[in-house]
Amino acid sequence: MRFKDVFSIIGPAMTGPSSSHTAGAVKLGRIARQWLGELPTEAKMILYGSFAETYQGHGTDLALLSGLMNMATDDPRIPDAEEWAEKLGMDYEIVTSGLPATHPNTVKFELKAGENTCTLMGASIGGGSVVVSHLNDFRVQLTGDFPALVLRHTDKSGVIASVTSIISESGVNIGFMQVDRKAREGEALTAMEMDTIPCTDVLTRLIQLPHILDIKVIDLKKGAD
Repeated sequence: MRFKDVFSIIGPAMTGPSSSHTAGAVKLGRIARQWLGELPTEAKMILYGSFAETYQGHGTDLALLSGLMNMATDDPRIPDAEEWAEKLGMDYEIVTSGLPATHPNTVKFELKAGENTCTLMGASIGGGSVVVSHLNDFRVQLTGDFPALVLRHTDKSGVIASVTSIISESGVNIGFMQVDRKAREGEALTAMEMDTIPCTDVLTRLIQLPHILDIKVIDLKKGAD
């Protein structure tokens, strides 16, 4: 694996026994929370591989819950995540799956808050690092290491060009971009990791573009609760 930084070796500041099973799980929960855009009232978490086999001993279930409540990886409330979820009125379910996954430490979130629903699949790949592979069943590759802009839009000619033009004019650099679609001229999703998130005025211009359905900002540098 390519060396990223010293924290890839020593792991992040965290509450819990394992950077993969706890710190990474918290990060995945926080990304899922930001993808939904609010605290879920209902959460189903499907665990695969090592997550499914050892989640209770490593506190992975508590870590995933804590992330959904926007706690940091070193939050002292993580061991009491179940009690906090009850206080906040979040119903949750942990399910294990014997199906294979691309990585042993994989989880799929199915989240709901009123009429707002979303899904996210991702894996904790070691040292507190994560990779999100699917958002609402669209293929992506987000790490959470950089701010990300995720746009749902109709698959129409010129949409991506208009989006990248506005972002370029704002001076924000796009480090990575991936586009996936369900069908020609159907719903599509574009995920972009950036050096910084564009300002509110730029986001407003983007949401007003033809064929843009929704925009979400995913940025773990935003303060945890």
